[in-house]
Amino acid sequence: MTSAIQCTHLAVRAGRTEILKDVSLAIEPEEHVLLVGPSGAGKSTLLRAIAGLAIPSKGQIHLHGELASDEKKLVLGPDQRGIGFLFQGGALWPHMSVAGTLHFVLKRKGLGRGDRKRKISELLEIVDLAGFEKRRTPTLSGGEAQRLGLARALATEPKILALDEPLGPLDAPRREALLDQLQGLTQRFGLTTVHVTHDPGEAARVATRTITMSESGALGD
Repeated sequence: MTSAIQCTHLAVRAGRTEILKDVSLAIEPEEHVLLVGPSGAGKSTLLRAIAGLAIPSKGQIHLHGELASDEKKLVLGPDQRGIGFLFQGGALWPHMSVAGTLHFVLKRKGLGRGDRKRKISELLEIVDLAGFEKRRTPTLSGGEAQRLGLARALATEPKILALDEPLGPLDAPRREALLDQLQGLTQRFGLTTVHVTHDPGEAARVATRTITMSESGALGD
């Protein structure tokens, strides 16, 4: 079986600081993998490198057998990688409405007006935000913002879902609700999921495997 994600001797630098050091890992299709480790271990940097949002200084990344990054060269840009990215706090555009947020992504994807309208309704139904179309993003609660961020990530019909501490800003009931939703959606759409968290206990029940990163920016034991 071809791995969904294959990183080989991957390194990422920020100026003179090496954030990731010689990281090699393989993640199989439909796995839900937790990346855990102390603050500064490079968990989010690894996630961003896989998504094409950080440029490696060394090594290669293959996605479903296709070369995506080769040393310092991005062979595939972020929009070509089939990855939906859910940022901490949703990272929503504050000047947009809920529908406008999804409209922007779907228009870039090339969908016509009628298809965009149908897809927006479908996505909001999936994340339990039907009826929120006209709400402005700053008025959303933390849980609602994360669900909209999830809908935006799913709008591109990704094969891989990248989650950067999506539960961090939520209280316990909202964390549980979003975890249930994530588990259902990843199984429903057959997604491979890479999930950065500082607290492995909060998401252990949905994970198939946990990878620990050390303070040195390498994979731990």
